[in-house]
Amino acid sequence: MPIFKYKAINQNRQQFSGLVDAANMDVAADTLQEKGFTVISLKKEVSHKINFNLDFLNRISPKDMVIFSRQFAVLISANVAMVQSLRVLIDQISNPKLKTMVSEIADEVDSGSRLSEALAKRPKIFSHFYISVIKAGETSGKLEESLNYLADEMEKDYDMMSKIKGAMIYPIFVLAGLTTVGIILMVYVVPQLTQMLAETGGQLPLSTRIVMATSDFLIKYWMLLLLIIVGVIAFLKFYTGTKGGKRIFDYVKLRIPIFGKLFQRIYLVRFTRSMATLILGGVAITESLKISGEVVSNEIYKELIEKTIKEVEDGNSISGVFADSKEIPKMVSQMMNIGEKTGKLDVILDRITIFYSREIDNFLANIMTLLEPAIMVVMGVAVGIMVAAIILPMYNLAGSGM
Repeated sequence: MPIFKYKAINQNRQQFSGLVDAANMDVAADTLQEKGFTVISLKKEVSHKINFNLDFLNRISPKDMVIFSRQFAVLISANVAMVQSLRVLIDQISNPKLKTMVSEIADEVDSGSRLSEALAKRPKIFSHFYISVIKAGETSGKLEESLNYLADEMEKDYDMMSKIKGAMIYPIFVLAGLTTVGIILMVYVVPQLTQMLAETGGQLPLSTRIVMATSDFLIKYWMLLLLIIVGVIAFLKFYTGTKGGKRIFDYVKLRIPIFGKLFQRIYLVRFTRSMATLILGGVAITESLKISGEVVSNEIYKELIEKTIKEVEDGNSISGVFADSKEIPKMVSQMMNIGEKTGKLDVILDRITIFYSREIDNFLANIMTLLEPAIMVVMGVAVGIMVAAIILPMYNLAGSGM
């Protein structure tokens, strides 16, 4: 849908500019007039003329949301009016999709809607957690504090995920390179070398025959192999999109050797951080648990949290359910029990978050230290197999011919 840039005057006789989605210019003008705006100028955004069904290229990334939230919090903290803050941000945002969305939110807030109501109309961009923190800030009259705290927590979560992704880039890059080199050797180099060995008519070693069979299979059935890989990926994507499939996938992630502990800590940090933020914002315990379960995005932990909600509604404690779960370390349930008894659950949750965030940092540092020699060992084994399969038979053949 085309995007139009406008300048208008609101009911308070204040002039401002923004963006609006509409089928054509007449519809855009009618939309603005319905909101009580007097249009001064209206023109189609030239930069979006070639934007045909390519929304995925303009997707709103976590980094975009972190920057938006931080800038918004800074403007509100500087006592800039909410609508004016949103309009200032329109010129600061580089993502076209987010720019349009903020313009629409500014119009809705200027027309009398609450900020949380405007955000709630866009659940694909603004999570339940995000909206709940904003709503709590509006209700308590502490929107400035809520925005700052929300921006801080989003930055922490973004930094944590960036560290994890950064730590995985090196091993993935090396393994991808090894796989590419291996395929090239099998398809182009090995056939030429093994042809000479096969012509000798002698009994070839088992390792050589395995390499020759693998090379022959890749050359003859590469299309079939490619279709199988694509089919498996498509099936896994579909299956993990179902509730049962996602549950199994989430369960397996927690049981993976070494990395299972990393996933557990990531989920715990997400839960404790969001829970502490919501409680501090004045959100009820049961609602905080429900929203935190959505933030965790793991079916195993969601089931545990749903069970906890029922227990809390019956008058029991949160820590009681957590203490019986294998997915929650004993230290977490014990500290939460102390927090509930002292009335400082938000403080305890914040300390748990700090502790496990450091655990994640230490884990990533250690795993990077261990991965480098492990990758060298894998490369050595691969080279050893190639030497045993190709070079040694050729050496023996040359030696026997002398």
